[in-house]
Amino acid sequence: MLRLDDVTKEFRIGAFGGKSVAAVRGVSFEVVPGEVVSLIGESGSGKSTIGRMILGLNPVTSGSITFDGLPVRAGKEYYRRVQGIFQDPFSSFNPVFKADRVFTMIKEAYYPSVPGPEWAAKVEESLRDVRLNPGQVLGKYPHQLSGGQLQRLLIARALLLDIKLLVADEITSMLDASTRIDVLNLLAELKVRGLSVLYITHDLSLGTYLAERTVVLRRGSVAEMGPTERVFGDPLHPYTRELLSAVPRLHETWDDAVPVETCLYHLKGGTGGLAEADPGHFVACAQLETC
Repeated sequence: MLRLDDVTKEFRIGAFGGKSVAAVRGVSFEVVPGEVVSLIGESGSGKSTIGRMILGLNPVTSGSITFDGLPVRAGKEYYRRVQGIFQDPFSSFNPVFKADRVFTMIKEAYYPSVPGPEWAAKVEESLRDVRLNPGQVLGKYPHQLSGGQLQRLLIARALLLDIKLLVADEITSMLDASTRIDVLNLLAELKVRGLSVLYITHDLSLGTYLAERTVVLRRGSVAEMGPTERVFGDPLHPYTRELLSAVPRLHETWDDAVPVETCLYHLKGGTGGLAEADPGHFVACAQLETC
């Protein structure tokens, strides 16, 4: 469904834009129908930039992004099938309008001929699908609702379009712990219904919660990629092991940084891009700066 091939994104910097910096470098992966893929990395690793390129909000410098075999083109028809939800739900709502205006905008853009009562029934159904009581959220201003309620409103909006792919960029980072699990369980339910999700996060514990596959980013490049249970159960790249060692564990002291061991990329004969260390489990060179 979604495929990234050798995608690079450079931004111009300097007073006159005479220099450039690569935020994403040669990234390739795919998301198949009904799959949840976690895109994990620390701040500045290029996660959100990849999400914005998939949504057509930033152009690709080189490489390609395709959806159902066609190049990504930002526009009405593309957004009927692909939607994004971002870290701060309050930024997606105009504070001077009531929160349910997002549904009015969907109707005006995509379903202008649907009668009012039929549309109201569709909105109510989508709200109940995300476990919201229509009477408690419709007609409220954004500041009168919690972050979790606003995130669910945005998911309900996406469901009204019968989308195929949801790009979820740090959507739980501003929510409390119990609400995070509720939102993740909701995504798991939507996955069962056939929705594909690219779940962008820096939180490893949440990344393992519902994703079948994981892509670990390091400084704009893929460090490791494969089935989630392999990436976290048997991490091959030193960077992945460092990320795992940094996760706090109850009743244990933190270990020292994981030392760099033999580079499995070269051990497996890698000469460019990623080396397949095990079936479906890929790893990059440990010495990113020199390889």
